[in-house]
Amino acid sequence: MTVDAPTLARQPLWRRALAEFLGSGLLVTVVVGSGIAAQRLSTDAGLQLLENAIATALGLGVLILLFAPVSEAHFNPVVSLADYTLGRRDRAGLTAPALVVYLVAQVAGAICGSILANTMFATPTTISTTDRATLATFLAEIVATAGLVLLIIGLSRTRRSVPAIATAVGAYIGAAYWFTSSTSFANPAVTIGRIFTDTFAGIAPSSALPFIAAQLIGAAIGAGLGILFFSAVSRTAIRKK
Repeated sequence: MTVDAPTLARQPLWRRALAEFLGSGLLVTVVVGSGIAAQRLSTDAGLQLLENAIATALGLGVLILLFAPVSEAHFNPVVSLADYTLGRRDRAGLTAPALVVYLVAQVAGAICGSILANTMFATPTTISTTDRATLATFLAEIVATAGLVLLIIGLSRTRRSVPAIATAVGAYIGAAYWFTSSTSFANPAVTIGRIFTDTFAGIAPSSALPFIAAQLIGAAIGAGLGILFFSAVSRTAIRKK
C-alpha cells in the first residue's frame, strides 16, 4: 500500500526525524559492516564488491519497508530535497523546518551508523584515506543519483505500493554498484558517514566533496526528467531510498 500525505501528517516531526536517523544509520551500518565482513572473508575484489552490493540492496529494501509508514523512508538528503521542491507543488510536503530536521537526522544517523559498524567489527573509527574522486567517478555519481531520483519520482507519481518501491529501489542500488565506476553512493548523507571508516566502504574527505557535488547535479537532472516524464501523472509524495 502507498503512504499518503494524511497518514504522514499524523506522525509528529520528532518521530519522523527519529525514523530518518535510525534508517540512515542502519543503512550505513549495512554498507560499512558488510564491507568489513567482505574484506575479512574474501580476498578477491570482485567477490568483496558482490557481497557488499547484495547486503546493501537487501538491507535498503528492508529499511524502506520498515520506516516508510513513519517518514517515507527517505534516508537521503537529495530525496528529501526533491520531496520538498516537487511535492509542495501539489500537497503540503515537507515544510522548510521539517526539511532541515530531516537533513540533520540523516547525516547524524549516517555518521553514527559508520561508528556502529566499526565497533561491531572491533575496527577503530578513523577518517578514511581512500581516494575515489576522478572524472569518471564524478560522472558515475551524476548518473547514479539521477537514476535514483527519477526512479523514486516515477514510482511515487504512479502510486506504486511501498513493497514495490522497496524492491525497485533496492534492486537499482544493487545494480548500480556494478554499472557505475563509483559503486553508486548516490546519497550525500551516506557519503559523509563513510568518511568515518578507513575500511572497504570508506571515502576520503577530499573525495567526498566532489561526490556530493555530483550527487546534487544528478538529483537536479533526475528531478527534471521526473517532471518531463510524469508531469501528467497524479502527483503524490516522493517515497524512498
